[in-house]
Amino acid sequence: MEIIDTHTHLYLNHFKNDIDEVISKSIENNIQKFIMPSIDSSHMQSMYDLKSRYPKNIFLMTGLHPVYVKENYKYELEKVFNSLNDNDFVAIGEIGIDLYWDKTYLKQQQDAFEFQIELAISNKLPIVIHCREGFNEIFEILERFKSKKMTGIFHCFTGNLDQANRAINMGFKLGIGGVVTFKNGGLDKIINQIDIQNIVLETDSPYLAPTPFRGKRNESFYITYVLKKISEIYNISEKRVAEITTKNSKELFKI
Repeated sequence: MEIIDTHTHLYLNHFKNDIDEVISKSIENNIQKFIMPSIDSSHMQSMYDLKSRYPKNIFLMTGLHPVYVKENYKYELEKVFNSLNDNDFVAIGEIGIDLYWDKTYLKQQQDAFEFQIELAISNKLPIVIHCREGFNEIFEILERFKSKKMTGIFHCFTGNLDQANRAINMGFKLGIGGVVTFKNGGLDKIINQIDIQNIVLETDSPYLAPTPFRGKRNESFYITYVLKKISEIYNISEKRVAEITTKNSKELFKI
């Protein structure tokens, strides 16, 4: 059985004291590949360094996270653009719209999102979308590119069934993580109405740890709890869930 964590920030300082233990524990429990989204240029070297230590296991994205879109966003986008010449990335991400923390830079977030979608299309890469209280704004932008054969993932999907189907119809997978295990999260009530062929597994480590670790540091090993919950929801074996979601991930990221 092989499991892929399609979204994990193992390069952050949360793991600076035990990263090798975290990765070894995951690999020993069938989590063989870790796909790491970018936040901004200040974290890129940490990503490169970690990949150099685990070249067969770690795969990187490049991109500017919407929460990090500030006054200097054009400088950051230039960094994203230039990074594509120097490294082998599997996606542009995580990118999108986040209106939960601050609406001040909505216009800049929209500009950055569009720029990075165009970058992904021109480089034939999938995109990984961060969406928090921004489904309407994101879908409005995606509609402009729907003829361009986009692919990608709605990371940490927490929308409703209509939003799920709209994303799927646009060619996207849904990234399912710890939220599906939350008692009152609600995600488990809609996932069983979606074909599992449209799902990939993720952790978003160190954030959003699944039950029973909610509120604690998340790590890639905890994806096994997500896998177990998905197995229960679809009433199929954990091995079968791993087979399907791993195949979905490999095809999307071409790994």
